[in-house]
Amino acid sequence: MLTLNSVEVRYSEVILALKGISFEVPEGKIIALMGGNGAGKTTTLKAISGLLDIEDGDITDGHIDFNDQRLNKKQADEIVRLGIVQIPEGRRVLEHFTTEENLKVGGHTQPTAAVKTKLDNVYQHFPRLKERRHETSGYLSGGEQQMLVIGRALMAIPKLMLVDEASLGLAPLLVEEIFSILKNINQQDKMAILLVEQNVRAALEIADHGYVMENGKIVLDGPAEKLKDNEDVREFYMGLSKLGEKKRFRDVKHYKRRKRWLA
Repeated sequence: MLTLNSVEVRYSEVILALKGISFEVPEGKIIALMGGNGAGKTTTLKAISGLLDIEDGDITDGHIDFNDQRLNKKQADEIVRLGIVQIPEGRRVLEHFTTEENLKVGGHTQPTAAVKTKLDNVYQHFPRLKERRHETSGYLSGGEQQMLVIGRALMAIPKLMLVDEASLGLAPLLVEEIFSILKNINQQDKMAILLVEQNVRAALEIADHGYVMENGKIVLDGPAEKLKDNEDVREFYMGLSKLGEKKRFRDVKHYKRRKRWLA
């Protein structure tokens, strides 16, 4: 479905942000793209969705293909019409619109009959949004706003959904609820999802396959179940010791073993 092949991205023709990354998102699968701040995860999403030029970025090498269509030089609106929708970090709702008006904005490219059907589908996934459909979205809780931006993306009837930091700023129980809903969307709607996350534990609970990024490169990948048991992933990204216990600050401060890919 989606393939990135040796993709290099530069900002202002100088700053090298992505250093020849390659990975794929197969049809109907959830793929987790994980790593810390500055790893290049959000830049990767912008390269896929055609939003690099907003920040003077450009794909300077490699290529991105979606269902046999080359995305490199396509505009963002063309990419949306192909079936790729990005949910940006930060729960960007139209805060003066009601919940349902926000959802209808997401379906503005669809025929009227399709909008009604998709609204019903969104409300099945998010009953709480149906309860609050006439409320001003700016007054929704953080978790409800995250549900709303996911629902708004579903209104465009995407084939691939790019989700950027869905867990950011949410309580653990809300994170669990939202990730469970994403898994249901994947299974019921047969929708592929590329999930960008710093919350590695939550991402690997629902993903089929994961990739770890550092400094603009893919440094590790594998099936989600295998990555959950990987010693480096557990210690460097989950903060767990070999026994599965949380590491204390003192242990982390004095920890000497380097990541294998930096050795």
